[in-house]
Amino acid sequence: MKANQILRSITPVLSPLFAISSALLVGAGLIALAGVNPIAAYSVLFREALANYYGFGTTLTKTAPLLLTSLGVFVALKAGQFNIGGEGQIYMGGLGSVLVGLYVHGLPALIHVPLALLSGFLFGAIWGLIPGYLKAIRGINEVITTLLLNYIALNLINYLVSNPLIEPGAPSPYSPTIATSAQLPIILPQTQTHAGILIGFAATIVLWIVFQRLPLGYQIEAVGQNPIAARYAGISVERTIMLVMATAGGLAGLAGAGEVTGLKYRLFDQFSPGYGFDAIAIAFLSRGNLVGVVMTSLFFGALRSGANVMQRSAGVPVTVVYAIQGLAVLFIAIGLALEKRFAIRQSSVITSG
Repeated sequence: MKANQILRSITPVLSPLFAISSALLVGAGLIALAGVNPIAAYSVLFREALANYYGFGTTLTKTAPLLLTSLGVFVALKAGQFNIGGEGQIYMGGLGSVLVGLYVHGLPALIHVPLALLSGFLFGAIWGLIPGYLKAIRGINEVITTLLLNYIALNLINYLVSNPLIEPGAPSPYSPTIATSAQLPIILPQTQTHAGILIGFAATIVLWIVFQRLPLGYQIEAVGQNPIAARYAGISVERTIMLVMATAGGLAGLAGAGEVTGLKYRLFDQFSPGYGFDAIAIAFLSRGNLVGVVMTSLFFGALRSGANVMQRSAGVPVTVVYAIQGLAVLFIAIGLALEKRFAIRQSSVITSG
């Protein structure tokens, strides 16, 4: 009995490590098929992404939006909701921050930056609240609505940067540069690493406090595990669903705001290279563990950071990195299926005994 309890306690940590290790192992086979030494390719990948000062800066820069958006998916999953709309929420967060950065003037950076970030959070939260309301009040599946809202957000941004927000005389559609006072500070000199990563860490700590120390965390998990029992316990299931979806959207919106205020300094079409979809994989790989979210986000950030260097130095296509990400998700899904099968078999043995 004690062995089973220990196994259950370490599974959330071991499972992602197993999935990532298995993905890297299969990825090594793909690299070998391309005629490249896998050890040399991985050495280049992780050395440049983690051991090199500038490469590590790039890793942190790419980790920031991944971490914030995956935290949003994580929060929704805790309440049994699937937020597939992180990509659209990132774009709406970028829009919210760029509006403050462009049209609010005369503020010191100490006020202007938080205001731009808050605007990004609110825009993302509204975009998350829409499917939350439709699920809680109308019973419409949130997977469908969040997925459709992604396309609405992308097309809305495309229209805005091509028409009312376009930089006069721009060779391609993009907005003017936001005010300097609205730009996030750089935390690693001579790199593009901005304070967005610190915001991601701060959000992780806040969520840990919520789920470990506050009644709200218990309510969210209760709704996720058994909404009928939660309703009998006096918890408003509808309000909880809307709250977590708005929070999920707000965190993804904060990721978009960080990209605009800390890296791009303007809004343009397709400024996110798919962070919202990577975040879904990260949240599932983490197995409901906040430390797992941070570590997996860092792993995905390192893959994105070192992919181009690996292509230049070792001749390995960037698509191999995306294959490794997909394989990690596949292996975690296999692990979950095996776990469930083992749990069912164990419960049947206990029942028959």
